[in-house]
Amino acid sequence: MKVPQDRQGRFSTELFERYQRSEKALVAALAEMYVQGVSTRKVKQVTEELVGHAFSASAISAINKRLDASLKAFCERKLKEPFPYLILDARYERIREDGIIASHAVLIAIGVDWEGRREVLAVELANRESRSSWKDFLETLKARGLHGVEFVVSDDHPGLKKAIPEVLTGVFWQRCYVHFLRNALDYVPRKVDDDCLLELRWMYDRRDIAEVRRDLAAWLGKWGGKYPKLTGWVEENIEETLTYFRLPLAHRKHMNSTNMLERLNEEIRRRTYVVRIFPNGESCLRLIRALTVARHEAWLEDHRYLNMDLLKEHKKDALRQAA
Repeated sequence: MKVPQDRQGRFSTELFERYQRSEKALVAALAEMYVQGVSTRKVKQVTEELVGHAFSASAISAINKRLDASLKAFCERKLKEPFPYLILDARYERIREDGIIASHAVLIAIGVDWEGRREVLAVELANRESRSSWKDFLETLKARGLHGVEFVVSDDHPGLKKAIPEVLTGVFWQRCYVHFLRNALDYVPRKVDDDCLLELRWMYDRRDIAEVRRDLAAWLGKWGGKYPKLTGWVEENIEETLTYFRLPLAHRKHMNSTNMLERLNEEIRRRTYVVRIFPNGESCLRLIRALTVARHEAWLEDHRYLNMDLLKEHKKDALRQAA
């Protein structure tokens, strides 16, 4: 990343203003680390010229003030449209507080509206994932106007599982099948037969729930003797990963996991890796919010992510069948 400088090599606020929000947030985080004397050798190499040429704590403060104003407005905006689909995820970043380095959770919510477009709804920092932190997060979303949620996708964090029905009553919950398959590794020996896990993965390529149940029964019978711990766990928990069969066929591959967030998470990971340890919570939240706002704006310019007319028709068909 190039540091904005004038012809004499000094830091240039005017040039800096041409940078995108995410780039400003990254530079600000690096500069804060340098000024506080907690930066790594790699960070010092990146910021040496910037800090060494009249870059002061007051300049950092001014940059952050401007960034925070726009990011705060985005994260507190009213949610006027209904979002039938909601995707929840958390990632962890290391933050230094009072000289102690600790991992903190960054909670993220993505919504899909009835136009089929994705939006970043919220990005908040929490000391850890818990029922109370997720409940506060969801209640804040509701206070901002979140409504019309019908289907929620997330991993199976115990606190989140409890918070969802408490705040979003009546919604269907889909446990991310990708996380589920990763969790399955905890129930097999290191030298597990690859075919066992591949056959489990293939169930999520089936077109209807009847096929899945037939294949699951066969899979349990085939591998139960060799891996009883795994098959017992799968039999007990797999139903939570099959809720997506309630959705239109074309929506299922998009809504059976939190993979929608993977590209965003990769971008966040690439930027936060440069910082490694944030100097404070504010700088961490600032950078991640700036990155998510950039992704949000790109999503709004993209073609529709999902054809939501299919969901409307699917719901009508379900009502006709129930009548």
